[in-house]
Amino acid sequence: MTAPAFDESGLGQWSEPDTFEVTAERIAQYAGATNDPIERHRDGEIAPPVFAIVPVFNSLVPAALSVAPVELLPRLVHGEQDFRFHRPIRPGDELTSRARPVGVVGRPNGTAVVVHTETKDAGGALVNEQWMTAFFRKADAGIQAGTQAPGHAFDETLRSSEPVAEVVARVDEDQTFRYSPASGDPMPIHLDDELARMSGLPGIIAHGLCTMAFTSWAVLTKVGESRVEDLRRLAVRFAKPVLPGQELTTRIWSGAGGTYAYETTVDGDLVVKDGLAELAAPLTQ
Repeated sequence: MTAPAFDESGLGQWSEPDTFEVTAERIAQYAGATNDPIERHRDGEIAPPVFAIVPVFNSLVPAALSVAPVELLPRLVHGEQDFRFHRPIRPGDELTSRARPVGVVGRPNGTAVVVHTETKDAGGALVNEQWMTAFFRKADAGIQAGTQAPGHAFDETLRSSEPVAEVVARVDEDQTFRYSPASGDPMPIHLDDELARMSGLPGIIAHGLCTMAFTSWAVLTKVGESRVEDLRRLAVRFAKPVLPGQELTTRIWSGAGGTYAYETTVDGDLVVKDGLAELAAPLTQ
């Protein structure tokens, strides 16, 4: 169906800055809510990579809804996520974030709104940038404007070689109820089974960023020596909702120049595709 009143005039408009104070307790809570096995994350010494979503979350949805009509909020799911890390987040950081929608593409199966964020420390130095694609299911905006998120497609030539690692992890039955307060994401499709079904979903689904966090620690533990300091980029495309109780299998392939491509499946079906991790020399400590 055709979506009402998408407004491309909101593209490029920054949100008001939002400040977030990082604590060891919040880092540890997030690590626990994503079943992260890395000790420094669970102790709150240094933040897991996907924790970077927490300081920007309050800016993301309003930025997307400056383009999409608010009545389509129940149809919103996470389409893609791309983190670019300039340094890791640590306890004591005072972070200021802002967001802006940069692109919109309408298609018969839904409309993608791309939101770009930036997070800076108290000294004004860039900590990370993110590109989030908000996908409004079954709503065709009928327009294409602005710019799209940077690409991170899976390199199909890697399939001629075996994965360098495979990680199996189970999404707990209560995962969404732990992840919601840890991340600050209260979206009802992750917490209310009836509302999720009314939105056309099979029931409560796991937060996309929670699933991404599972894949992030899979990559870090298997090919990154559990060092978030060395992670420069982490990007995924969400292919299918993950349900509580399901088992994730993440397969990782080695690419060129410190890059790794990965995919995550449930019972053989892709749930995360076009996964890309870039590791390099240590970031600023």
